[in-house]
Amino acid sequence: MQTYIQPSYKHDPFHLFSIEHLVTLLIIGGLGVCLFFVSRRLKRPSSGRVIRYLLAFLLLASQISYHIWRLYYGTWSVRTSLPLELSDLSVYLCAAMLLTRNKKMFSFLIFAGLGSSLQAMLTPNLGMYSFPHFRYLIFFMSHGSVFLSCLFMAFVENWKLKMRSLWITVLIVNVYGVCIYFINRWIGSNYLYLMKKPSESSLLDVLGPWPWYIASAEAVMIISFLIIYWLYHRLKTIK
Repeated sequence: MQTYIQPSYKHDPFHLFSIEHLVTLLIIGGLGVCLFFVSRRLKRPSSGRVIRYLLAFLLLASQISYHIWRLYYGTWSVRTSLPLELSDLSVYLCAAMLLTRNKKMFSFLIFAGLGSSLQAMLTPNLGMYSFPHFRYLIFFMSHGSVFLSCLFMAFVENWKLKMRSLWITVLIVNVYGVCIYFINRWIGSNYLYLMKKPSESSLLDVLGPWPWYIASAEAVMIISFLIIYWLYHRLKTIK
């Protein structure tokens, strides 16, 4: 057991779209499909409250345990461990949304949270940490819970979504990116990969060299938000 907790993991490193990766994605996707089809049964206040609190617990437990793990083994650093990546920040915002039932948070997270968590799960930067290492498990637990939280609020709480929210989210993400750029310059970090591409394979590999891939990523973000908006209303119609 100790082998799967230590920061130095000597087994096979993570491989993109390996059997373990695909099975993990299928499990999370399957939970999302189940949530969609049983959403009517979860509309009862007692049932919905249990699911909301469970998801909030998973979100917070995954992040708290991650930081405790890094602190315990002395690998925590302001340059790599702050929750400034959009997908990491979305974990905390999703927990707050679930506990407070804040509709404005939902309007932001259905785009930024769902989009960033999906991208993180499809192309995770996990390095040496493959299944069943602790880092692998809590990574997919946190980002998978963001995915499920957004679906829960969309189809169980039945909150509405307007096109105006999409463009407000684009504006917020861009302003946030500018702030993170200056933080990166200040502490020598690479949050949001604004300073260089990640060492592991990612979507940025096909978006051109620095700094042009930032503009390409902006276009990909807007397209992904439009797809989420279309899927949201399409699924609402089917439901």
